[in-house]
Amino acid sequence: MPELPEVETIMRGLAAQLEGRRITRARVNRADLRWPLPAGLAARLTGARVAGFRRRAKYILMRLAGGESLLLHLGMSGRIVLSPPGALVAVSPHEHLVLGTDRGFRVGLIDPRRFGALDLVATAAEDSHRLLAGLGPEPLGEDFTAARLAEALSGKRTPIKAALLDQRIVAGLGNIYVCEALFRAAISPRRAAHTIPGVRARRLVPAIRATLEDAIAAGGSSLRDYVQPDGALGYFQHAWKVYGRAGDACERCPGRPACGGIRRIAQSGRSSFYCPRTQR
Repeated sequence: MPELPEVETIMRGLAAQLEGRRITRARVNRADLRWPLPAGLAARLTGARVAGFRRRAKYILMRLAGGESLLLHLGMSGRIVLSPPGALVAVSPHEHLVLGTDRGFRVGLIDPRRFGALDLVATAAEDSHRLLAGLGPEPLGEDFTAARLAEALSGKRTPIKAALLDQRIVAGLGNIYVCEALFRAAISPRRAAHTIPGVRARRLVPAIRATLEDAIAAGGSSLRDYVQPDGALGYFQHAWKVYGRAGDACERCPGRPACGGIRRIAQSGRSSFYCPRTQR
């Protein structure tokens, strides 16, 4: 599933070509993805001008001048293909939404497993949508502070890794970037969440922020289905410190004998990667 840096990268790619443009055609190729699509979606999009974009957690909101926003979630395997005017397009059988603009750009939503979602919501009521209501603070926002994280983790006996994947505590984090941020903060994914408030929270918040900012700068991590809207790959996977590197030497340790190599463990059905020597 695309995580926050990938969704942010996709949103920026769409905004660069669609903001201020008019949707001249829209085609919906099926009635549902994970849930039924809004009635008359194609007709409601056709003729609308794109006023702007917003990302909330792992959701993209394309704001229309008429006061509605198209909410998009890519699910497990969804991707956006943005084609310039005159480009030859290999149409996928899993393409479920197609948009065309007054500049000739074509946008296709491809989702083979159909775990994604599309909906229309009043722009003024975005945050009360059932998929967005109850989400925690944005990790790149000013309100994500050590104090707020400490308050959210107070009394929680779950491992910090699981707590950070809880979208009610912090919005948009996924498995890859939690592993990487915990490594930067020198915190074990096994550590109980209620022990984080204090000095560890003051390390963890900037580590999360820096990890996400570095990943966005690299265009995200290309893993399985993810590519940017123009087809380019992300490159942050080449900068992973621990994720997917079980058995490799940790860069903080002088060779494998010092830490035994990066360790992989299973937590809540997901793989966690960490250095057992430097992450406590």
